[in-house]
Amino acid sequence: MRGDRKCREVQSSSSQGESLVQRTLRVRPIETTWERPSSVPGTPKSPVSQKSSAVNGYYISGTPVHQLDSGHVSLRKASGDPQSPGSPAAPRRQSKESSLTINCVTFPHPDVMPEQQLLKPSEWSYCDYFWADKKDSQGNNTVSGFEILLQKQLKGKQMQKEMAEFVRERIKIEEEYAKNLSKLSQNSLAAQEEGTLGEAWAQLKKSLADEAEVHLKFSSKLQSEVEKPLLNFRENFKKDLKKCDHHIADLRKHLASRYTAVEKARKALTERQKDLEIKTQQLEVKLSNKTEEEIKKARRKSTQAGDDLMRCVDLYNQAQSKWFEEMVTTTLELERLEVERVEMIRQHLCQYTQLRHETDMFNQSTVELVDQLLRKVDPAKDRELWVKEHKTGDIRPVDMEI
Repeated sequence: MRGDRKCREVQSSSSQGESLVQRTLRVRPIETTWERPSSVPGTPKSPVSQKSSAVNGYYISGTPVHQLDSGHVSLRKASGDPQSPGSPAAPRRQSKESSLTINCVTFPHPDVMPEQQLLKPSEWSYCDYFWADKKDSQGNNTVSGFEILLQKQLKGKQMQKEMAEFVRERIKIEEEYAKNLSKLSQNSLAAQEEGTLGEAWAQLKKSLADEAEVHLKFSSKLQSEVEKPLLNFRENFKKDLKKCDHHIADLRKHLASRYTAVEKARKALTERQKDLEIKTQQLEVKLSNKTEEEIKKARRKSTQAGDDLMRCVDLYNQAQSKWFEEMVTTTLELERLEVERVEMIRQHLCQYTQLRHETDMFNQSTVELVDQLLRKVDPAKDRELWVKEHKTGDIRPVDMEI
C-alpha cells in the first residue's frame, strides 16, 4: 500500500512539474529568449521636436551651429535625442525598421524618421550633404562623400597651378612683345624724312621704345605679384589633405570593424535563443535534473549573448559618433580652405587687371568684363551650385538599434 501511494505521489509531482513549465512558458515567454533591455547605451529614446537644439544626436556647445566659426565647431553627444533623418536607398533593414545600415553606416529609416534639422541651415555647407556614399563614374565602386570633397580640393589646387601657368605664358608674350617693339623702334626706315614730318616720325618710333618699357614692367609685376603667389600658396596643401583622408578613412575602417562585430554578436544571440527554445521544448516532453540544468546553462548563455550584443552595439555607436564628429570638423576645415583659396585667387586676378589698366590705359575695355565678373565672385554661391550637383546624401547617421 505504501508502495502504491508513493508511485501516485511521483506521478502527481510529474504532472505538477509539467503544468508548471507549460504555465511558465505561457505566462513568461521571455524565458525562452533574450529580453531587449529598456535602455541601451547610445539608443534614441524619444522623437526629436522641430525646435530641439539637438542635431543628429549632438549639441553644438552653447551656440547655434550657423553662428559658429567654421573652424571651431565643438560637438558633444546628446543623451536620449535621436539623430536627424534622410533618404538613402537599397539598404539592409534593422529591427523595427526604425533604422537601416548602408556600407556600415546607420541611417534613420525614411518611413519613421523625424523632421531633419541641418547643422548649418543658413548655408549650403559641406558638413550637411556628404554623409552617404556614391557610385563612381563607372558605376562599379563606391566612393565616400568625404572622398568627393577631397577630390574637389585637389582639383582646386590643380586649377590654381594651371592659372599660374597661364599667367606665365602671358608674361612670355609680354616679354616677346616688348622685345619686338624695342627692336622696331630702332629701325632705320624713313629715317631720312625731314622737317616737321620727320620730327613727328621720329617721335612715333620713340613711343615704341616707351611702350616696350611699359610692357616689360608689366611682365615683371605679373611675375612677382600674380604668378609667384599663385604657385606658392598652400605648398603643403596636398600633404594636409592626405592626412585628413587617412584619418577619416581609418575611422571609417574602425566603424566597419565594429559593425562586423555587431553582426557576429547578433548571429550568436540568435543561435543561443534557438538553443534555449529547443531545450525548453525538451523539458515540456521530459522532466529530468539534467534537462533543467541544461536549460539554466542555455539561459545564461542567451543572456550573455544579449549582453555581448549590447556591448558591440555600444562600441559601434561610439565609433560612429567619433567618425561623425571628425567628419563635421574636417569638412568645415575643407570648406574654410576652399573659401581661402577662392578669395586668394580672386585678389590676385584683380591685381592682374589693375596692372593691365596701368599698362594700357587705352585698352581698358578688354578687361572691363573681367573686372565685372571678378566683383561677382562669390564662394558661397559657388559652393551652393557645386553641392547641389555633387551631393551624395543629406542624411546624417544615427545610433544602431539592437
